Amino acid sequence: MIIKVIVIVLVCSKLDYSHSLPDIIRIGGLFAPLPNDDHQTTDPQEIAFKYAVEKINADNKILPRSKLHAEIERIMPQDSFHASKRVCHLMKTGVAAIFGPQSSHTASHVQSICDTMEIPHLETRWDYRLRRESCLVNLYPHPSTLSKAYVDLVNAWKWKSFTIIYETNEGLVRLQELLKAHGPSEFPITVRQLSDSGDYRPLLKQIKNSAESRIVLDCSTEKIYEVLKQAQQIGMMSDYHSYLITSLDLHTVNLEPFQYGGTNITALRLVDPENSLVRQTVKNWTASEPKSNKKINYGYDNASVIKAETALMYDAVHLFAKALHDLDTSQQIDIHPLSCDNQEPWPHGYSLINYMKIVEMRGLTDVIKFDHQGFRTDFVLDIIELSPNGLRKCGTWNSTSGVNLTRTYNDQQNEIKEILANKTLIVSTILSAPYCMRKQASQMLTGNDQFEGYAIDLINEISKILGFNYSIRLAPDGRYGSFNRETSEWDGMIKELLDQRADVAIADLTITYNREQVVDFTMPFMNLGISVLYRKPLKQPPNLFSFLSPLSLDVWVYMATAYLGVSVLLFILARFTPYEWPSTEQQEKVETQFTLLNCLWFAIGSLMQQGCDFLPKAPSTRMVAGMWWFFTLIMISSYTANLAAFLTVERMDSPIESAEDLAKQTKIKYGALKGGSTVSFFRDSNFSTYQRMWSFMESQRPSVFTSSNQEGVERVSKSKGSYAFLMESSSIEYIVERNCDLTQVGGMLDSKGYGIAMPQGSPYRTLISGAVLKLQEEGRLHLLKTRWWKEKRVLGSCRDDQSKSTSTANELGLANVGGVFVVLMGGMGIACVIAVCEFVWKSRKVAIEEKEISLCSEMASELRFAFKCSSKQRGQRSTQEGSSPNNVSDISDRFHPLGPPYAQYEFDSNKGHGIP
Repeated sequence: MIIKVIVIVLVCSKLDYSHSLPDIIRIGGLFAPLPNDDHQTTDPQEIAFKYAVEKINADNKILPRSKLHAEIERIMPQDSFHASKRVCHLMKTGVAAIFGPQSSHTASHVQSICDTMEIPHLETRWDYRLRRESCLVNLYPHPSTLSKAYVDLVNAWKWKSFTIIYETNEGLVRLQELLKAHGPSEFPITVRQLSDSGDYRPLLKQIKNSAESRIVLDCSTEKIYEVLKQAQQIGMMSDYHSYLITSLDLHTVNLEPFQYGGTNITALRLVDPENSLVRQTVKNWTASEPKSNKKINYGYDNASVIKAETALMYDAVHLFAKALHDLDTSQQIDIHPLSCDNQEPWPHGYSLINYMKIVEMRGLTDVIKFDHQGFRTDFVLDIIELSPNGLRKCGTWNSTSGVNLTRTYNDQQNEIKEILANKTLIVSTILSAPYCMRKQASQMLTGNDQFEGYAIDLINEISKILGFNYSIRLAPDGRYGSFNRETSEWDGMIKELLDQRADVAIADLTITYNREQVVDFTMPFMNLGISVLYRKPLKQPPNLFSFLSPLSLDVWVYMATAYLGVSVLLFILARFTPYEWPSTEQQEKVETQFTLLNCLWFAIGSLMQQGCDFLPKAPSTRMVAGMWWFFTLIMISSYTANLAAFLTVERMDSPIESAEDLAKQTKIKYGALKGGSTVSFFRDSNFSTYQRMWSFMESQRPSVFTSSNQEGVERVSKSKGSYAFLMESSSIEYIVERNCDLTQVGGMLDSKGYGIAMPQGSPYRTLISGAVLKLQEEGRLHLLKTRWWKEKRVLGSCRDDQSKSTSTANELGLANVGGVFVVLMGGMGIACVIAVCEFVWKSRKVAIEEKEISLCSEMASELRFAFKCSSKQRGQRSTQEGSSPNNVSDISDRFHPLGPPYAQYEFDSNKGHGIP
């Protein structure tokens, strides 16, 4: 019985405790009045506030015994005094919490009163303050955490540089983490503020001129459309521009005028319009519009979506109700009117605030929970981007794992390929053979038909693979693209890309570090390097004594020395050895046949491979002869083998063989294309040789730089060897194929490649690179090069001329072997002079011996005998002429070249006597 009484008491006490809340719980809402309020329109914040109250009152699970009642007060955003009065008025009515306002000017005063009276204050606005008061609960994401989301997104895109456009100073606070993460760095961030005039075109033009295509836009949601519209008017809404909009309400902006331009517009979203709870909630409160005879002023056209702050207001009411319900189960809550005059606080305020900070619930803005400091730092944001079909979700972000993109890389590339298939790209190029040339035709050509070349065929092949159209335009200044440090501007094709007057630049455009910083390049379609173009060495006139060239001067001197040495040695050995002397028994007068003159004759005969009428007999002399014959065999064979090459190969005399040779001399000038990558290579090189070459080129007057490659080629051709041109090896290869007077000197100084350039951030870069790689794998790039380098040669070109001259390349002219004839004639002349001298000397000797005959008579007698062709022997001449010699034997002795003994033997043989 006692137990039943205790249970009844506990139940009754529990029932009384559960009914401690009043039947009507008032909550205050502070909202701004609408402009020109005629009481026929309603703020969506107010609608969300009232609808949340109705939704809670209809729910039996939250505050089942009590009903919420909304107390609405409208205050001006700048009127702090009136706001304070309205808050005190609400407290006199006995409100349990204050919601709003959205204005930062009045919110601080409201917060001060709530802190004093210990009344819970719930806000749904962005608040830059990192420290919040004890009685405040703000459902808006924490500023630092939200700013980190922008940092993660920029890092995921790998943006190196970008421009921040902000409206108020609060925007800089909102992006403080982004500013800290990217500054200062190699790529500084530009920060620009929107003007208050409403005309943003001057600012946008400055950004466009700076060639910046990545923009972070921080402004009110109401101004987003106008900023984007004016950006579109000045050409800043192209395929190459990217916008990151910090507003969480981009889905409420009409973006239809921009969704077909291909511009990458991205933002973060707190409320997902496709969420079932959100859709049902919006449907319900829009349905209440006809019932209340008031029109909801959304501030935008699409009534099916809501702003983040509106959804947060709805969630704030539910958060308050859930916390109050949970607190009611643990303690008795007394809600009564308060007065601002006596400043007596509400005793349950802090308890209710603490409950709200530990409550976790799911609302229109997904999961709502707070950290230990009462900040909403753990939340999920949708990453949305603009597509031709409108805004779509492409990923999510949360504070723990960061960016998570749901769209795959292949999906992105397929979409870009579909967009590219319906576009006409503007292709910028310059006239540079064989990459782009004017087509020769009998009629006037226009458009793409007027151009031909390797680059034209390449872009045509790429367009067939990707399915886009293109229009070729020449760069106005005809330059590739270099940075002018004086004007801080780019020129040439690079400027066309930066000014977005072209989508693609294709030519013999080298991929360099400086260019890569401002434009994007595809993978190289041709690899090359810097080399030297120079005039071919002139053919040297044949040397009259070119037959001496196979052996060097030293060898000729050594051979002459060896010849004299061997002759003298043979003479000495022949006189020393007894085996080279005739027997003394055979004749009274004995002489060796190896006299000094005979030794010289023997050696020269062996050297000329002709032999002699006498040979050595002694072993020692035979050893000398054998070694001399071996020596002459090797030397004559070597001479003969080398002579053929020296007489048939045309000798070229080139003063330079490499770039190092150029750097070591100053007689031959050298230069490069002005503003090209070759000039940049030498200017920025740290190698001492190239630095010296750059200093030399820069100091020359007149300038050694040219305005085009063709000008450089013509300068080399006309310079007669006094000028060399530094240019790409592929272009040199093309020129040498067609100009026989020019050649490439040395190898390549570096290694680089030609690439297709596009504006930075171009979405088509990957697709075009893939097309180039496909052409390379299929061998089409090689076929294109063969076609324009080898096959497209005119008749009479260098290769044709060389093929015609191959048949006569090995013929020797008189100029090649004329020296041999000169030596022959010189030798014959010397022989004639020697013969005359011998004749005169012998005649004089005879005249002295025969005292009766004068020199002139003897010479006349000898001449008559010499010109008398019928006489074959000296003896007959002497008899017929009645000369004084006693016998023919004496005459033979006198005139025999080897002296009396041999003459005697020969004469006796003729008489028929045996030789002793």
